[in-house]
Amino acid sequence: MSEPPWKRNSNSDRDVLQFEPEGTYADIAESEAQKMQKRTAMIDERVENSMKGTQRHEGEVSFLDVTLHPRSLVELTGLVERGILNRRKWIIAHHNLHSLYLFHRQPRLREFYAGVRWIPIDGMPLIGLGRLYGYDLKREQRVTYVDWMDSLVELIAARGWRIFYLGSPKEVAEKGAVALRGRYSGLQIEVSDGYFDARPGSRENEALLKRINSYAPDLLMVGMGMPRQEFWIQDHFDRLNANVILASGAAIDYIAGAVPTPPRWAGRLGLEWAFRLVNEPRRLFGRYLKEPWYIVTLVLFDIVRKRGKLSTTVHVKKTTDRGRDLPAAPDE
Repeated sequence: MSEPPWKRNSNSDRDVLQFEPEGTYADIAESEAQKMQKRTAMIDERVENSMKGTQRHEGEVSFLDVTLHPRSLVELTGLVERGILNRRKWIIAHHNLHSLYLFHRQPRLREFYAGVRWIPIDGMPLIGLGRLYGYDLKREQRVTYVDWMDSLVELIAARGWRIFYLGSPKEVAEKGAVALRGRYSGLQIEVSDGYFDARPGSRENEALLKRINSYAPDLLMVGMGMPRQEFWIQDHFDRLNANVILASGAAIDYIAGAVPTPPRWAGRLGLEWAFRLVNEPRRLFGRYLKEPWYIVTLVLFDIVRKRGKLSTTVHVKKTTDRGRDLPAAPDE
């Protein structure tokens, strides 16, 4: 696959420090180091197992002109691990019903997704659509940030890596960062709110790029809403000094408690949309009223075009590596 023009180079339990009267600071430090060592070993084993699964399913599925890379939560965490360890500059951006709608309405968003390395599934409707088109997709291959965030941040903290989160109102982003530092001892995370002049070349934008690149995050999360976050990544990809880049939506808003977290049983049943609609009717009513019907229309046209044969024997296509190698790290 040719590279798009914009890619020219192509609550977990908290560990609480217990100060015993008879203990010394050296004992405490040793105990904390042992905890971190055990956590890192657990992450290593999990990632090793997940990468075995990734090698078995190194493919993509396609329907309605979109390409998806179905992955479980553990496999997706393994991909982030692999990208950072191998110094890959990757974009990971999910698809859900809303993004599918925008994908067909905005050419620039199609251009963005052409340069994304991994496109996981966020939403049971896409699992259902994939099955309609003959793909054997599983419930566990639908991964939302509500489910993924803890595993992802646990990995970053255990590895001693850095996260930079861009997005959300300032107080929400900061509250979310405080909550994550409380859950994961030693987590390195910096945040910046998403309310700034995002035009390339603007003073605020240049200052933000300087701050991000100085921090040099292993994981950059951009949560400014779709499609603003995707377009910002697209505009600045070549200038970003970061490894894995996630278009993450309201990931930290849930951590901060700014947005109610849907019950997980609702997600497994494909009913998260109803919970969100009740909690955010003004923002979501119009979206849920028109976007699903637009997708239904696309499917109906596809049925007519294919003479009623959507579900056929399908072959999973091999993916091409659309990431980029970063320069080797200097010797310490």
